[in-house]
Amino acid sequence: MTSTRFPRTARVRARSDFDRIFQHGRRVALPVMALHWQSAEQDPRLGLAVSRKVDPHAVGRNRIKRALRDTFRKLRTELAPGDYVVVARPGAARCTRAELDQAFLGLLKRAGALPAPAVPGTMPADPLP
Repeated sequence: MTSTRFPRTARVRARSDFDRIFQHGRRVALPVMALHWQSAEQDPRLGLAVSRKVDPHAVGRNRIKRALRDTFRKLRTELAPGDYVVVARPGAARCTRAELDQAFLGLLKRAGALPAPAVPGTMPADPLP
């Protein structure tokens, strides 16, 4: 059985790491959140930025962070290696858990961090001889 924890090694914590990802990473955004992503050699790591502008109440900010961490934890084995930083925007406070999950998944797919799902009924491409 694999661990369901979110280990320290899977977190972006240092200010210098956040600055590096913001300056040199790719960015995709939706009205409720933005994703900054920089590929790296290590396993996927997640950083979260949910300010008081998003929700003035800590309970609301923590709900958003919990939802994003849980989704990331479940997808971590499928993600491309690198550092991911999610910046929540004020609209995120009004989103349900399912809407936050869908927005996060959409950003990961647009960033190219998640492989595209196979289309049913198609065959894989033939390898070149």
